[in-house]
Amino acid sequence: MDLLSDPTKRRWVAWTSLIAVFLLVNVHRLSTAVLSEELTAAFGVTATQLGTLHASFFVVYAVVQIPTGVLADRYGARVVGAGGAVVLSLGAVGFALSEEYLSAFLFRTTIGLGSGVIFISTIRFCANWFRTDEFGTMTGLTAGMAGLGAIIATTPLAIAIDRVGWRPTVLSFAAFGFVSAGCVWAFVRRSPTDAELDSIENVPEQPSVTLDDTAGYLRSLLGDPDQWLLSVVFFSAMGTILTVIGLWGVPYLVVVHDLDVITASYFTLIGAIGMLAGGPGVGWLSDSLGRRLLPLIVGLGLFTVAIGVIPVLGAPPLPLVAAIFFVIGASLGVTMLALPVIKERYPPAASGVATATVNGAGFFGGAAFPPLMGLVLDRYRTGEVVAGTVVYTDFGYRVAFGTTTLAVAIGCCCAIWFALRRRT
Repeated sequence: MDLLSDPTKRRWVAWTSLIAVFLLVNVHRLSTAVLSEELTAAFGVTATQLGTLHASFFVVYAVVQIPTGVLADRYGARVVGAGGAVVLSLGAVGFALSEEYLSAFLFRTTIGLGSGVIFISTIRFCANWFRTDEFGTMTGLTAGMAGLGAIIATTPLAIAIDRVGWRPTVLSFAAFGFVSAGCVWAFVRRSPTDAELDSIENVPEQPSVTLDDTAGYLRSLLGDPDQWLLSVVFFSAMGTILTVIGLWGVPYLVVVHDLDVITASYFTLIGAIGMLAGGPGVGWLSDSLGRRLLPLIVGLGLFTVAIGVIPVLGAPPLPLVAAIFFVIGASLGVTMLALPVIKERYPPAASGVATATVNGAGFFGGAAFPPLMGLVLDRYRTGEVVAGTVVYTDFGYRVAFGTTTLAVAIGCCCAIWFALRRRT
């Protein structure tokens, strides 16, 4: 049987089409670190404004998560995923052509709007095409692809910007997005049955979902203390990962360790490799052990210790910084364990809206922490401007990283609280 007529092969073709878009999503959402000097020079912004520009992506991304879960449950990943790819690519065109901060802000928000539907659509697709005992692995593998996008958003992006400029580079991302949208529409279907193929053994049937059903699931989720605990975990951990790898990691290395942007991007590249390894690795380990909470708690504890080194030491040796960035990136896989945990607490028909509720909290974190760190840094600015960029003090970065360390620690405590509740 060929790739499209065998459901166990067709699912990989379709998943790859969605992942091509998700790869692009992660390039956009983590590119601001490398683009920071270019954007500061182009729009004349402060640290707070740069953090807000970066965060505009995540605000709308977070807001659309629950609506995306509803749409994915009702209409499937084909319609929602292809539509999102078109919207984010149109936003990328507008962002690349922007001449003013407000225009750039609005178009980055548009990128976030289109991007916000892709991950949940992919996870909903996995729920329809993969067995329950494969779901943790597929969640981790999907999350791990964020690492590949993050890799592209580090050194390769810095080199591309250096050679052809940031605007042509962003326009090339838009072109890739339009092509990927076409692939999603061509290959993705709601289920094997919807693709007129045989069902896959041990993949649960996904019943049709009415708006009344969805409203009931939402009421249950909003009144569920376990959901709120997992949402705090996702808010603090995902928000920190996106903020450090996606924005303030590179400026920190430039200011505190006196590196140039391309060299500093090597360290966020290491963090991206951590994402690529940690996502599928932790997901596979969780499925193999048949346990979610133990690796979640241990991983968050390690994450807290690793990022806490920066505010304690200020300027750790660069090999240690590389190890810290790797752990930060690998913690993406740990954080993603919250999604199968919440999915397994609700019926199959609610898998989209349940995962979307917790996932959305992570991107509210991604929206909150960048401007928060920028606000802290603005309080410790030196008043100097070098190559068009405002200079901040080493102590300011220690305080800024201290806020994210506290956030991850709170997330770890919530994971422990959740585990204790499950035992009672």
